[in-house]
Amino acid sequence: MAKNYYLKLKKLFLLISFFICANAFSQILSSNLEKKTLALGEVNRFTVKIDNLNNQEVKAAAKDQLLPFHFEEIKDSLSVQPNSYQRNIEFSVFEEGTYTIPELEFKVGDRVLKTISYEVEVVNTAQKGDPINDIMNNKEVKLEVTDYWQLYKWYILAALAFVALIIVIVMFVKYGRKSKDSPVVATNQTLKELDSLKKKKYIEEGNYRSFYVELIDISRKFITKQYKIPADVLLTDDLIHLMKENNTISQDNEKVVEDVFFRGDLVKFAKTFPDQQTMEKDFSDIRDFVKRSSKDIEFENLRKDV
Repeated sequence: MAKNYYLKLKKLFLLISFFICANAFSQILSSNLEKKTLALGEVNRFTVKIDNLNNQEVKAAAKDQLLPFHFEEIKDSLSVQPNSYQRNIEFSVFEEGTYTIPELEFKVGDRVLKTISYEVEVVNTAQKGDPINDIMNNKEVKLEVTDYWQLYKWYILAALAFVALIIVIVMFVKYGRKSKDSPVVATNQTLKELDSLKKKKYIEEGNYRSFYVELIDISRKFITKQYKIPADVLLTDDLIHLMKENNTISQDNEKVVEDVFFRGDLVKFAKTFPDQQTMEKDFSDIRDFVKRSSKDIEFENLRKDV
């Protein structure tokens, strides 16, 4: 009887020791959002902490790029110790609505740790119908001609500038649009913009968020100008659907746009972290797509003629 009791105690001791060791050597991630409801422009704080690092490196999104784009990051501070990692982010939101901080990935060694998701409600604290009190009674002032000029001169000048702008646009459409809207001009201009993007070294520095934002912006403007598709105002899903229905862009070029644009959306919402090789390939594919676009235009013109 005593022997069985001793064996049970021994097993219990070993089990407790196992759990203690497991917890002692495993990383523990915790996160905290200070406020779930914010006023417009109010500062909030989001904290991520990882313990039991044991000198392991932590990989995460770059500075000022951890949160989705609706969250205006004010301060992104990082504290790294041999056994702990802490990241404190102060941010504001300047539009009413409910916004989500998604699960965020932190890679420790071979392990990927994720935070929980948070919802933040942003409200306008100014209430409709709030009284506005004058600090003094109104006074009637007699205005001279020069006073009216001072009051309205900017409106008059703006109207004259608007008329001049209309004249310039008419002249441009009448005399200069055909040559500047040619496929070759659009292609060369976009290739120059891509070269400028390459020189910013976003790929080499691992700044994937800025890279994809500018790459997709350049591509959208190019598609809008070259193919007369409103890519600058359409969501990615609607753009891909319209391209497939339109049949103006070849299937190879459609595939490039679809892959790069969907990856760009995932990067924008911090759902994927592409490596340098992927960014190089996406840049090269978009550049080749721009170069091949003139063949799409030639085929479309031939089809219209037939």
